[in-house]
Amino acid sequence: MSEQNPCLTCGACCGYFRVSFFWGECQSAGGLVPDDLVVQINPTRVAMIGTDAKPCRCVSLGGEIGTQVACTIYENRSSPCREFEASWENGVHNPRCDDARAAYGLPPLTPPEANEPHWPDDGAQVA
Repeated sequence: MSEQNPCLTCGACCGYFRVSFFWGECQSAGGLVPDDLVVQINPTRVAMIGTDAKPCRCVSLGGEIGTQVACTIYENRSSPCREFEASWENGVHNPRCDDARAAYGLPPLTPPEANEPHWPDDGAQVA
């Protein structure tokens, strides 16, 4: 039995952090992120709608945080989303993942047992 990617049942990061990035990542500038899903926060940076104020929830997050989620623009997501890793992904603890999960009453992810993969790279699209 393969272990499911924990991001698919979490999504806390998408409902906890402001997702801001250089405006050049927007489609109108040749990037991937759809322009209608961002709001300008200063002359050079934009943020995903819904993450620019608290409480936040990214407009592109589908599903229920802590149950089942998916990014509706996964292939076109911004660099902060591409770079954010779940705690213990690739064997590295991410306290920011723990913080986001705690905000939703979710326990922190735990490190894998020695010599066991934490979760397979099955190509599943994550939040």
